[in-house]
Amino acid sequence: MSMLTPPGMGGKYRITGNKYPRMRRPRRRHRIVLAAAASVVALGLAGWGTSQLIDVFTDNGNKATAAARTPDCKPSAVPAKVLPKPGQIKVNVYNATPRGGLAKTTADELKKRGFVIGKVGNAPAAYDKKVRGAGILLGAPTATDGPLTVLGTQLTGATPKTDTRRTRDVDLILGTAFKKLNVQREADQALATLSKPVPKPACDTPRAPRKG
Repeated sequence: MSMLTPPGMGGKYRITGNKYPRMRRPRRRHRIVLAAAASVVALGLAGWGTSQLIDVFTDNGNKATAAARTPDCKPSAVPAKVLPKPGQIKVNVYNATPRGGLAKTTADELKKRGFVIGKVGNAPAAYDKKVRGAGILLGAPTATDGPLTVLGTQLTGATPKTDTRRTRDVDLILGTAFKKLNVQREADQALATLSKPVPKPACDTPRAPRKG
């Protein structure tokens, strides 16, 4: 028996030679590496799932908040006021300027445009030589949103006023700054614009929440 053979061990367990065998545990390093890798993957998946849930709830919350702040705005229009046609308006034309024949030529032009002409001549003393602007549109209070509005499309710069009359006729008093009536095409376009439906004001755009 060799001196290297531990007591009690013989036969096939006998150790020959002059070196002791090294008794090592089985290597488990690869198992540790695999376990560490699995842990990293598991933690990554858990973090990704959590972020996805946060994004879902946050997105839904933002959408709900935006929906709550956004008013239900549907495009609609308010019908325009029904204005009288020129043929339904009787106009008295008065000249408050020193230029002669101005009321006659203006009245003739208004007649061509469909207006009914009443009195034509010099302006009353209360207005004669006292109207510095283009002119004055004068009528009853009830004519403000009707005949005076339509007549105003014929002369830019004319000042609308009311008096105590009870008749439906209106006056066009020509002032010193008067040159001529508006071009008929422009007057017709202005009248057509007044007759179109008026859109409702747009809904206010919700302001973005302030950060910080």
